[in-house]
Amino acid sequence: MNYPVWEVQGIGLPWVIGIIAILHVMVSQFAVGGGLYLALAERKAIKEGRTDWFPMLKSHSRFFLLLTGVFGTVSGVGIWFAIGLVHPEATSTLIHNFVFGWAIEWVFFLVELASAIVYYYTWDRIPQALHLKVGWLYAAASVCTLVIINGILSFMLTPGATWLGVAGSGHESTYFWNAFFNPTYWPSLMIRVLVCASLAGIWALFSFSRLDEETYGDTRVAMIRWTVKWLVPAFLLMPIAFLWYSAMIPPSNKHLLELGMATIGSGSFTQITRIALLSIMSTATIAGVAYLFAYKYPRDFSPSHATAVLLIGLLATASTEYAREAIRKPFVIGSHMYSDGIRVSDVDRFNKEGFLAQSMWTPTGPSVTEEQRGRAMFAGQCMYCHTVGGYRSMKHFLEGRDAKAIGNILTMLRQNKPDSPYHAYMPPLVGNDEEVAALQAYLLTLNAHPAPAPGSVARR
Repeated sequence: MNYPVWEVQGIGLPWVIGIIAILHVMVSQFAVGGGLYLALAERKAIKEGRTDWFPMLKSHSRFFLLLTGVFGTVSGVGIWFAIGLVHPEATSTLIHNFVFGWAIEWVFFLVELASAIVYYYTWDRIPQALHLKVGWLYAAASVCTLVIINGILSFMLTPGATWLGVAGSGHESTYFWNAFFNPTYWPSLMIRVLVCASLAGIWALFSFSRLDEETYGDTRVAMIRWTVKWLVPAFLLMPIAFLWYSAMIPPSNKHLLELGMATIGSGSFTQITRIALLSIMSTATIAGVAYLFAYKYPRDFSPSHATAVLLIGLLATASTEYAREAIRKPFVIGSHMYSDGIRVSDVDRFNKEGFLAQSMWTPTGPSVTEEQRGRAMFAGQCMYCHTVGGYRSMKHFLEGRDAKAIGNILTMLRQNKPDSPYHAYMPPLVGNDEEVAALQAYLLTLNAHPAPAPGSVARR
């Protein structure tokens, strides 16, 4: 434990990242797809002499610049702040391995931001051909940022055998390209490109729905219908991309999804299966609403309709991001680092030498109580996913369990056998016997209504 643990009651640590990340993805992927949308729409307008499209595209580019350049940038910084506090060990690993990749991404981001500003402020001020080139420059720079970030994000699920073979040696960064072009890189990139295109269309529908029907008339109708057509290729190709992606993920991670699929008939869904199905259903709903409301009746397509589509898009984004994160369990970096920040290679040492002995943040000395040590064990190994009384509440989970029942759970977590019901979801519990006993004692204090001992009479 090289870092202190940040405690967040209520929503817990996962949703600190989750809330910021979902909103950021909704906008940042619009920034990528929206650049391609604007460039292609302007190219079409120039080629077909549709000068009536230019005022609407200018209005949309202003909306695009404000949303992506302001909120997208600020929320991106927010993600760095959040992951640094929630998962400092994992963040450190990513930085040490991909520092030059992130540096290159920031160069493309600066080009992207500068060209977006130039693109909006040069409408009607420079020749159309030159203005379109600025749009293509923005589109190319934004796609490059996606290409780089995708390598880092897909690495967290599938680092690859080559990188894992040198993990912990200090030479990980020399295998940068092996880690970057990992087994799920290409299918993940295809999915993200399609999602970016979809969000570009969804945000464009929202932007155009706000424009006055009397002022823009037939032009508004034409652009709304063209935007719906823009969505079609992404929705048709998404199932193919998903099947490719699912074929490349490790069997242990795929099991989390297949387990729920195999028990659909009995209704025994796993959480990740429910979320994955929600992502599929919300995506299909967007396609249906876009056709039935926007394409067939574009004059009646109002801001309320567009807001509904946008909210469904937010639901699809949230469920997809949740599933992507959940499928990595019990790791934060596949087969290398567990979700509590403990490296796979350190488990045996921590069991022998003790977990708390490795932390400079743990209180020491004869005055430290067993409950304090147990509280430190809980903070260091459980709080990354659980809270005391909020999201994934330990009080709720432990209700009715006595010391023996809690001890049995801790034993299963410590042994981490393949047939354990917790094996696929939770990291192994590490620490020596005294530390585990201290954790057991602390968890018992969280149970306000422990089960009565055998032979005792429960009183009200």
